[in-house]
Amino acid sequence: MIKVMIVGQKWLAEQLLKRCIDMGDIEVVLVSVPYINDRTAILADRLAIPVATHGKTLIAGAVPDGIDVILMAHAYCFVGADARAKARLGAIGYHPSLLPAYKGKTAIADAFNAGDAVTGGSLYQLDDGWDTGVVIDQASVNIGDNDTIKSLWQDKLAPLGLLLFESYLKSIRHDI
Repeated sequence: MIKVMIVGQKWLAEQLLKRCIDMGDIEVVLVSVPYINDRTAILADRLAIPVATHGKTLIAGAVPDGIDVILMAHAYCFVGADARAKARLGAIGYHPSLLPAYKGKTAIADAFNAGDAVTGGSLYQLDDGWDTGVVIDQASVNIGDNDTIKSLWQDKLAPLGLLLFESYLKSIRHDI
């Protein structure tokens, strides 16, 4: 059984929680959200999964003992080395760009406004920087003529993040 903590919010974190449950061999030990009324928190509560809130930094005391990995899904908080060290495999995050390009919160808009024809998403190992860790997996998507920043996130990049997380979780099954 893979034991995870999900840190995040909105659609991506909620869908990741659902996907973890559906995979069957993953135990979501804790969900951490910025606001208790987030849709991820509501789902976790319905599933009897403990919920906590976090501020701008996830501290070690907020990370349960004995987990395998922290999954960062649409999360805007820093995870310090002490918190990452509490999870056997550290913390894995999804970023909606082909890192190292377009780091930061405006990555989608930056790619869109630059007129890029292709962008993508990266699953990476969190480190002490912002969007600077070792890239574990990447995939690209085309930016179509009818795309907007919103449609690029909702229709392409958020679902891509979910697929990358699922692929990662399947890949670590043999390590647990």
